[in-house]
Amino acid sequence: MTPTVALTVARYACLVLPLAALAAAALPGSAALAALRPGAPVPDPAQRRRRYGAALLSFVAAATGVAALDTVAQWLGWWSYAPVDAAWRGLPVDLWLGWALLWGPVPVLAHRVLRTPVALLLLLWLDLMAMPRLDPLVELGPHWRLGELAGIVAVALPAQLLGRWTARDRRLHPRALLQLVTFTGTALWLIPTTAFTYGDGSWDHLWRLPSPALPLLVQLMALVSVPALAAMREFAVRGHGTPYPWDPPKRLVTTGPYAYLANPMQLSASLLLLVLAVGAASATLAVAAVAAVAFSAALAAPHERADLDGRFGPAWRAYRTQVRDWVPRLRPLPQPAATVWLDRDCGPCTAVTRRLLDRQPANLVVAAAADHPEVLWRARYTGPDGHHARGTAAVARALEHTHLGWAYLGWLLLLPPVAWLAQQLTDAFIAAPHPARAQAAAARP
Repeated sequence: MTPTVALTVARYACLVLPLAALAAAALPGSAALAALRPGAPVPDPAQRRRRYGAALLSFVAAATGVAALDTVAQWLGWWSYAPVDAAWRGLPVDLWLGWALLWGPVPVLAHRVLRTPVALLLLLWLDLMAMPRLDPLVELGPHWRLGELAGIVAVALPAQLLGRWTARDRRLHPRALLQLVTFTGTALWLIPTTAFTYGDGSWDHLWRLPSPALPLLVQLMALVSVPALAAMREFAVRGHGTPYPWDPPKRLVTTGPYAYLANPMQLSASLLLLVLAVGAASATLAVAAVAAVAFSAALAAPHERADLDGRFGPAWRAYRTQVRDWVPRLRPLPQPAATVWLDRDCGPCTAVTRRLLDRQPANLVVAAAADHPEVLWRARYTGPDGHHARGTAAVARALEHTHLGWAYLGWLLLLPPVAWLAQQLTDAFIAAPHPARAQAAAARP
């Protein structure tokens, strides 16, 4: 077999075989297969959509992860490729897609018969057997097995957990975190890198910015990302779902950033790409950001509206008459009132109470902690949906009821690392946890 023929055969095998495995894994649970088996139950359409949606999500996670792994592998000399057409930064596209299919959707679709540890061991064995046989397409370095192990742990494992948890609707917060990592990697690394590779701009241009400019750019990107992060947290904490269309919130979310804007995540993502485009001097990436807005407005929005209208009906329609897609309100939309309980006998708490009232909070009752039926040791926030927050998180929730600027500060304070740090600093330097005095006195024997 000539080298050219060997390359062609290897490339076809890298894509055709994973596609065949995908088709085989997708058959169980399909309506067509159930129809061919008399007496077999017809799969529930919603469960089938969720299963296939989970497989698609795992493919995105695996594809982004494989691209990142390959970049590291070529830099460390784990492996490289023969020069071929249809390659992404040297990585043959058919090998990339086949690898992503095997590490993502194929085991996810077969999750009922293939447990995660078995799937990962099988994938590792398959890679160890296949990689040496892909010569001359793949040229292996002396430590290529280390790269395979790193890929299984850092790419295949997260892709499998994300897909399997999504398919089974389990472990909401960890899968939301994995979604965040996937979407961040895709939007802020894979898409910009592709734009720089086939258009203009570069990461080098970004890193070579003058010392004052680069830190400011990073801080600006961090600030722009806050509404998206807060919105994703709101989906998980109060909506019991995620932003992924096949894993949506089970409750209509109209709090947090959604009290001001209908599309906080899309707005943040578009602004992040634009800021990155300016820093990297990439008109191609700027066009991609504008195209993302156009896609969201023209294609994704009608489908999303139809889905939300079907699931939430009049409540969603009433909400959408009061908020816009891309331009936020200055004050939160009217909705049932929440309550924040603050200690009137605590100096810092009294100052917070006064400043909240000065800003005329909407949909918020500011009550004395001593009047709460329980003995409160920290500030308490209770939403109309039963959501609770304590300490600095309660104050952050109260800020959401005032004005867009203060609400933004509240969203920042609610992000997990910031929330933990803010609570520790408050306990140490401002006001340690203490019982509301009237209740504490009443509780004594």
